[in-house]
Amino acid sequence: MNPALSVLLFTTLSGAGLGLLMWASMLWALSPALAGRSATIAALCVGGALLSTGLGFSFFHLGQPLRAWRAFSQWRTSWLSREAVVAVATLLATGICVVAVWRDHRGLAVQLAAAVLASLALLTVIATAGIYASLKPIRAWNNGFVAPFLVSAAMWSGGCLLWLVFAVHGMALPPVGLLALLLIAGASLGIKLRYWLFIDAAADRADAVHVTGLGGNSAVRPAEAPHTESNYLLREMGFVVARRHARRLRLMVMVGGFAVPAAALLFAQWLGRIEVPFAALACLAVIGALFIERWLFFAQARHAVVGYYR
Repeated sequence: MNPALSVLLFTTLSGAGLGLLMWASMLWALSPALAGRSATIAALCVGGALLSTGLGFSFFHLGQPLRAWRAFSQWRTSWLSREAVVAVATLLATGICVVAVWRDHRGLAVQLAAAVLASLALLTVIATAGIYASLKPIRAWNNGFVAPFLVSAAMWSGGCLLWLVFAVHGMALPPVGLLALLLIAGASLGIKLRYWLFIDAAADRADAVHVTGLGGNSAVRPAEAPHTESNYLLREMGFVVARRHARRLRLMVMVGGFAVPAAALLFAQWLGRIEVPFAALACLAVIGALFIERWLFFAQARHAVVGYYR
């Protein structure tokens, strides 16, 4: 598929924002004293801002932005509509939690509100994954790796953002939080590596033999070319990235998205007192690498219709 900049920015920024909202709300629900009032407010505001920015990019990606309201009406059957509904609900819950934390409300009601916010943020990521995983003609999306990776990547990038917020407020990550972040990073990288192996194994299956279901007859081919020149289908659904470029970009994702932030986490814990530069480096590296990963996610996905052109 031809990667669109607005969709890349939406999935990258909103994913990081949703991950930050999940971490901040869960921490406040479990231990307000550990989370810190000012740090929690800052984390919720940054997470809400990133989600709003991502939704703004997705709005301008629509062919008819003035008809965006119709996206909310098909929630029974459309993952896109479900994503829109849950994302708006997440923003409303974020506002409620910000007010509650700012007024320093404690107790079961506030903890339940924080838990609802964490659940809504998670559901938004799952709904985003459902948009792609439900498309059966695109094998690179219609598999069991898409949703787990989007959730783990959101938690990983959001965790790095939470670390930065904590560092700016002079707070250190507890050892349990550090361990949880590293485990999530390892799980996310493992899922992505398995995903790349999966799509590489099926890279040569988008031809006339497979899309027509005519078995192993290698002589299956169109009687004549469908078109004499390039067209929309080939431009949007037959986008091809060279394998050598894909390998380099994957290496950038692994190094920038996982190795650099994990090393920054460990070095900051070892050196101490200078966490802000390390946290900022980790956030820039992971968000930049996830932007590249999303570009690959679209660029290496080929619609089954392309098989009729081979």
